[in-house]
Amino acid sequence: MELGLVVKQAVAATATATAAAKADAIPARTLGFRDSPRIGPRRVRFQPPASGAWRNRAVRAACDGSSRPEAVVHEIAKATAKNEAKPARLYVGLPLDAVSAGNVVTHGKAIAAGMRALALLGVDGVDLPISWGVFSNSGGDWSSYLAVAAMARDAGLRLRVSLHLHAHGRPQFPLPQLVERAVAADPDILFTDRSGGRHRECLSFAVDELPVLDGKTPLEAFEEFFQSFRVAFTDLMNSTITDITVGLGPNGELRYPSFPSSGGKSSTGVGEFQCYDKYMMADLKRCAEEAGSPLWGLSGPHDAPAYDRSPDSGTFFKDHGGSWETPYGQFFLSWYSGKLLSHADLVLSVASKVFGDFPLSAKVPLVHWWHNTRSRPSQLTTGYYNAEGRDGYEAVAEIFAKHSCAMIVPGIDLSDAEQPQGARSSPESLLTQIIRACKKQGVRISSENSSIVGVGSVGFSKIKEKIMGEISGLDSFTYNRMGAEFFSPEHWPLFTQFILSMSLPEMDPDDIPTDEETLSLPMKSVAEKDRQMQAV
Repeated sequence: MELGLVVKQAVAATATATAAAKADAIPARTLGFRDSPRIGPRRVRFQPPASGAWRNRAVRAACDGSSRPEAVVHEIAKATAKNEAKPARLYVGLPLDAVSAGNVVTHGKAIAAGMRALALLGVDGVDLPISWGVFSNSGGDWSSYLAVAAMARDAGLRLRVSLHLHAHGRPQFPLPQLVERAVAADPDILFTDRSGGRHRECLSFAVDELPVLDGKTPLEAFEEFFQSFRVAFTDLMNSTITDITVGLGPNGELRYPSFPSSGGKSSTGVGEFQCYDKYMMADLKRCAEEAGSPLWGLSGPHDAPAYDRSPDSGTFFKDHGGSWETPYGQFFLSWYSGKLLSHADLVLSVASKVFGDFPLSAKVPLVHWWHNTRSRPSQLTTGYYNAEGRDGYEAVAEIFAKHSCAMIVPGIDLSDAEQPQGARSSPESLLTQIIRACKKQGVRISSENSSIVGVGSVGFSKIKEKIMGEISGLDSFTYNRMGAEFFSPEHWPLFTQFILSMSLPEMDPDDIPTDEETLSLPMKSVAEKDRQMQAV
């Protein structure tokens, strides 16, 4: 591609982003959404953004993209013309509520400007979360999601789509009303802990093949969702849409909801086994009888600690003499992890049936608390039989390999040194183990950061170090997630430097722009105006 044409296109794209960000509304046709014979004409609804600060920051980022130092513009243009490969495809996650629970496009103007900024920066694409509940509760209306997908296409970005089969707490996204009605009639289709507490994020793995949803099995409902998506998005498949991520559990991860939704992220306890709904207990009873030890099927471990307790507060997880090493413990943990593996196999089989050879991926958790113990209790309650002498992740990698599914591993930015003392945590060792299992089974690896919060220059250095070193050959890296903080003056310049260093690894660091360095281009006056808006 001619260098001058690249620069002209960049300036034109910036003008479009600025106009979109300042418009009072974004009509569906402006976003490139077309009436489809498959779903009929739709009017896309847009909701005003919660804060003007995000929009203003995104506008500034788009404008600053066109005022990059000339040396950098030329280097990016040359890399684009040569189609030089980055160490990994680089994506940015869109807001979880890019489409709200009411099936309305939110933050539309900010997202449009933000996409332009990312495209000018050289990011490959964005990740769009799609909720099964939003789709189902809107009567199968795809128009809002199609509109956001068209925004990515028109910005020149690729799109990874994440199909969420779970509910969210913040922002609130429910399960389909079909599921809610079934739960009201039979709460045992939800995961249940030892005290009877229900987890409403997703359905129990034990009901995957049972007709608990008005005569349908969850797998049949998932297949209908997948099929509808494929039909609605056919025009964007293999062009704009490059990957589909399939949700396999809470937060989209292949795991049990072993930590409470409100505190699981910050908890350093061991979690609890989620095996006390009647369907899980019936399966446990059947397996115990087949093993010739019917008493093992009467309950889960009675001596396991509560959610936020340490391993030593009960006898099950004790490093020496714990029940996890007894014949009963080995039986229970094999059964518990086996239900997790079966669920992954069943859902990925459905996805493979619907999407054929289209690239699929799915996410596993990085539950690193207590990893430096023999029992690794928080991994056991999550469903990974990864205690000393066993590799719980290799069994998962075998399932992913069977379905040619890439494995997404979060937490690439975490380091052992930053973990709280006393939790015997090691995210780096666990990440190494997962990577080793994937490479052994020939599974493609993708990764994500744990959170935008607290990520500074050290965090970006850790991410780059991992991508360029230990997990070289990474299929993709997704940075989560776009929003007001993402485009803040404290964060955006650091992210810009990170992306440029990944796109142009051989470029001298002194040539990578600082926030103050600008190039006088036609959009300068607009950029200056929007810099004043930054104080909002």
